[in-house]
Amino acid sequence: MRARPLPGLLILSVALLAAVAANAELPKQVTVATNPPGTTYYAVASGLAKVVSGAAGLQMVVQPYSGTSTMLPLLNTGEVDFGLVNAVDMGLSYRGPGFKVGGRNPFPHAPNLRLVMRGSPLLVGLLVRKDSPIKNVHDVKGKRMTGEYPAHLAVWYNMFGHLASAGLTWQDVRVVPVPAVNDGVDALVQGRADVTEHALGSAKVKEADSAVGVRHVSIDCTADGEKRLRAAVPGYYPRVVKAGSATAIVGDTCFIAYDSYLAAGKDLADEVVEAVLKALWENESQLWPIHPMLKEWTRARAIGPDVTIPYHPAAIRFYKERGEWKPEMDELQQKLLALNP
Repeated sequence: MRARPLPGLLILSVALLAAVAANAELPKQVTVATNPPGTTYYAVASGLAKVVSGAAGLQMVVQPYSGTSTMLPLLNTGEVDFGLVNAVDMGLSYRGPGFKVGGRNPFPHAPNLRLVMRGSPLLVGLLVRKDSPIKNVHDVKGKRMTGEYPAHLAVWYNMFGHLASAGLTWQDVRVVPVPAVNDGVDALVQGRADVTEHALGSAKVKEADSAVGVRHVSIDCTADGEKRLRAAVPGYYPRVVKAGSATAIVGDTCFIAYDSYLAAGKDLADEVVEAVLKALWENESQLWPIHPMLKEWTRARAIGPDVTIPYHPAAIRFYKERGEWKPEMDELQQKLLALNP
């Protein structure tokens, strides 16, 4: 007489087979596109990749590009799997040339972008040499400011926002053309520019501080300044950083803040999106010690009522299963999808 398997062993066998089948559908490796080494986003992407690689059953590899204008077309076509990009650039690229901020939208149209997880805010601030007479954004009028940023269009909008907070425009400064954000800091260090910008706590800022000594200066953080900032670039908002909390913060300093997105193309396989999202969702505390910005990469920030691109279907299903997706998000999702019918 054949022995019957014990119920517990049968359940365990079914569970193991299901797990093996799920992992068999996953690729061995996925890419996450982001900004160059030395930028905050590169460090953040490296932290996300570390946690995903340790928990998702696949390896996530960071693929740096000069800026969002070069990586977003690849994300749109699926040539890269994931991208770490800010909400403003994502929204401009998703909506296409008919939607403009600051009178322009130079991003290539990328209607296939889909949000996987809204993450922590990126803080960017004006940067000068420590011995500069510039004390705040109002003092940059007539000074040499880095601009154009053809390979890193996000920074053009940052600089535009800095100026707009004070009621200034590009016509109020002498523009020093640079291709990307790190080149702007190089221009400051080399004495070719009086003011540039970079992200809070970035490796490039630390490098510049060691080389010549630098400090961040505030945008206009008054109620009127905030109103001008929000009107100039939807998605931007001010945030004050306390003195001594990071390199180049010599006094309480007002920065531009805007949300970071982990995104994918709409055709990226559901099981890949879910595996990566699950790894980040269940291991958020592992992110926090990696980089200061990752302290705000949390479950609570994953879903937002003001996101600029629609969510990936697998992400929606993931959030619904956990009771986090509210009915009003369905309405927002449909509105965003209707922008690219």
